[in-house]
Amino acid sequence: MILVTDGQMRHSLAVVRSLGRKGLKVMVGDSEMISTSFFSRYASKRIVYPDPVKKEKEFLAFLLNLVQKEKIEMIIPITDACLIPLAKHREEFEKYTKLPLINYDLIMKARDKAQTIKIAEEIGIPVPKTYYPETLQGIQQVKEYPVIIKPRMSSGSRGFALCNNYEELKNNFEMILKEYPQGLLVQEYIPKKDEIGFYALLNQRSELKAFTVQKRIRSYPLNGGPSTLRETIRHDYVKDLSLKLLKSINWQGLAMVEFRVDARDGTPKLMEINPRFWGSLALSIAAGVDFPYLLYRLAKDGDIEEHLNYKVGVKCRWLFPGDILWFLSAKKSWKNLKDFLNFKIKDDIIEIADPLPIFGSILASFIYLLSREKRKYVFRR
Repeated sequence: MILVTDGQMRHSLAVVRSLGRKGLKVMVGDSEMISTSFFSRYASKRIVYPDPVKKEKEFLAFLLNLVQKEKIEMIIPITDACLIPLAKHREEFEKYTKLPLINYDLIMKARDKAQTIKIAEEIGIPVPKTYYPETLQGIQQVKEYPVIIKPRMSSGSRGFALCNNYEELKNNFEMILKEYPQGLLVQEYIPKKDEIGFYALLNQRSELKAFTVQKRIRSYPLNGGPSTLRETIRHDYVKDLSLKLLKSINWQGLAMVEFRVDARDGTPKLMEINPRFWGSLALSIAAGVDFPYLLYRLAKDGDIEEHLNYKVGVKCRWLFPGDILWFLSAKKSWKNLKDFLNFKIKDDIIEIADPLPIFGSILASFIYLLSREKRKYVFRR
């Protein structure tokens, strides 16, 4: 039995479906009673665990008891909320189960955007001009606008703010620092041409075992956030830059390396690394690279053969609620309407062979709307 956490997430569903199709038994966990992946035909068991953010100790105790009681072969954590505490207590858990290629120090290094950018600068990878102010006084060194404020540690573009002048920078910096006391960085705004991601699996020797490259076509929010439509492409330069960065820090396991192509000179510039499965995982699988099963085999057997070929030009969308929110936010035009109404594109959640998760997604979304705390994860600026 394999435990997949964070069953509400669409990439959790992609993992559940991938492993289930291979005949593996999958237990799906979440901190909520209603969760998208609970409705999948490939979910053999479903469990509700304590909220890992609000009750980390209870969450860890619950899972430690579960892996012993249910003889869980492997835990695949999906979001940072589950990944980080499990990585921190890896030795304790690995007495009873496997945590595939999860290294706490590497995870924290990758999550810290300031560390990532500094390392990239040192080895010659193009990055936006970046400032690292620790206090409000530190922002006075910023002379050119517009700039973007980013928390050193966040995901899904949360906590980002575009500032066109000093007053906006000052006001946003004070406000965001209260929510993200781990620290902020300020970067020059890169006029967007394309957003390109390198998605990879590396073994314990930092050797590339599988990858895809994707170009983001639509996002919600419009100015930066999870992709709602994306396509597989070839981009050797982005691949080479990504591998240079990952190998420089002896990376192991899953990685998502994000770049924004600067419209001024066409140069891909590094945005961040994420040390886990990505929201658009269903596209990688549709393009012929079954990352969840490859990760499972790599953790179980110690190594796998290379899977370095994938289909180019494959598209996948996140219709509900992602692409619907994109359409409601985007400029109203015939082209946008025509593009949105193209329902022949593969979807992250909707699948004829496994139809019920879409109902789970709808139910869960309504629950999110009723919660003031969770509503911000649906409607964003």
